[in-house]
Amino acid sequence: MKLLLVSKLAMAARAIATISKYVEIGRAGGHEVAVFGEKQLELPSLEYTLDVKKFDFAVFVVYMPFDFPDLPYLATLLDGVPKDRRVVIDCVGRYNETVRVEHDFNHLERMEGHQGWEWVEAFQAVAGRVLQPTLTPLRPDVTPFLLHGFAPGSVAYRYRSAAEAAASWAGQRGQQKKYEIAYVGNNWQRWTQMKRFLEGLEPMRRDLGRICLVGWDWAKRPDWAEHLGIRGADVDPELLRRLDVETREPIPFTDVHEFLGQARFSPIIHRPLFNHLGLVTNRTFDTFACDTVPLLLLPEELIDRFYGPDARQLAVGDDVARHLAEVERRPERYWEAVLRVRQHLAIHHSYERRFDELLEILKA
Repeated sequence: MKLLLVSKLAMAARAIATISKYVEIGRAGGHEVAVFGEKQLELPSLEYTLDVKKFDFAVFVVYMPFDFPDLPYLATLLDGVPKDRRVVIDCVGRYNETVRVEHDFNHLERMEGHQGWEWVEAFQAVAGRVLQPTLTPLRPDVTPFLLHGFAPGSVAYRYRSAAEAAASWAGQRGQQKKYEIAYVGNNWQRWTQMKRFLEGLEPMRRDLGRICLVGWDWAKRPDWAEHLGIRGADVDPELLRRLDVETREPIPFTDVHEFLGQARFSPIIHRPLFNHLGLVTNRTFDTFACDTVPLLLLPEELIDRFYGPDARQLAVGDDVARHLAEVERRPERYWEAVLRVRQHLAIHHSYERRFDELLEILKA
């Protein structure tokens, strides 16, 4: 199979890590996988091309309007690849009527100038099929396809047992973690959950090490959000100051595993809209490849759906301080859950399996 992936790639945002894995897995399986566009020097491992006619399918991975190429590049794609061989993967639920959950929403009219019906008509004009990374799409003409996956080969340390993992995590082997808690992800529609999590840490803050949030707009509410009256980038600098939380600018996707491996805990958070639609992100699965204990801040039904029966132990619940104290007291028990979830993800959500699922959808 020859696949052409179409998306705007950035080193610290959206689907760059996932697309890189598709290129890697596809090539390993004897397929030709390339990214549409001019060669980017900062991504030397990816093959770029403008020769669209030799590919069997063009797969658009769409978050924002600019994930569609500008003219004349878009015209090259539409002219060179028949519509029934063009597929859109709608990563954020644009291909729906307007959905609002808390202050989260799928159509950003005030920011982008595009209304809901424009997104629906655009997807229908560009592609013969629309996929979404959820198992429960709202529209009957959407195909479920989770897109993101877990890479067993990327697991930082292959512990032989939970006891070995717990000993390393607790610093009993002479190597202490730099951070108590670290999170990598941009501050867009995540503050509601992050605030609740941080407030839950206050009773035990003196007993915790460093906390670090990495990504855009964690230090303060950006001016553009204030100007537009958009609450998606809310933040409380006073709470961050009170808890002595460090904030850092985004890091390249290639550095995420190493960075999170320096922390004892790392939260997994979905936007309210994503929880409602059952959408997954790259961090849904990828955090389990890092040398850290994931903290699942997700609805229980999503935890059961994606992580298997052992993941409930990693669900934080309503009492954050109590959960962290329990992990500190019995780390081997929780590392046993982490290792079992990794096994579940390797079977059900590996990138190899995800790539095969995509091929089956395309062939159908």
